[in-house]
Amino acid sequence: MDALPLTKLPNIGKTLAEKLTNVGITNEFELKNTGSENAIIKIHTFDKNDTCINMLYALEGAIQGIRWHNLENYRKEELKLFYHQLTK
Repeated sequence: MDALPLTKLPNIGKTLAEKLTNVGITNEFELKNTGSENAIIKIHTFDKNDTCINMLYALEGAIQGIRWHNLENYRKEELKLFYHQLTK
């Protein structure tokens, strides 16, 4: 089975797909193998002013195949704690 292009995943539009491509993540399999936390670290390292918590939620939702609004609350809390550590 072929990997889907990033823009075919939930929550991933042209702009976020471009940010991911800039850090070497070019398709569904690469994003899933990287994980949302590592993907946001890569984007944040590339441009510290170009990340936000909603981007991290979007990445996690894309990996799970759901809109980020539907993430489990416990997972949102884990991601929020992670993101605050990243941006300290």
